[in-house]
Amino acid sequence: MFDIGFSELCMVGLVTLLVVGPERLPKVARLAGFWIGKTRHMIASVKAEIREELQAEEMRQVFKEQSELKEIQRMLDDASDAANAIKSSIEQPQQVNVTQVKQPHESE
Repeated sequence: MFDIGFSELCMVGLVTLLVVGPERLPKVARLAGFWIGKTRHMIASVKAEIREELQAEEMRQVFKEQSELKEIQRMLDDASDAANAIKSSIEQPQQVNVTQVKQPHESE
């Protein structure tokens, strides 16, 4: 999060010691540690919530894509059924005409 070097940390500690005083420094340090820990926990919690929401959104996108693919598959199946129906309707009259044409010749 913050990239503080050793020299900067010593400077902050020295200024805090001068401002707060040696008597209150342990109490202030505990209080600062408490609030830093609380802040870190809150940041981690927010990150986890954001991560979960992103995963949920990805799942919603996947489900949406799958439903679109199912719709396309259904349309392809309908088109295939229609093509098969047209093919069979075309083949049936041809078979009837072939049998009608063959029957007169067979009697000869």
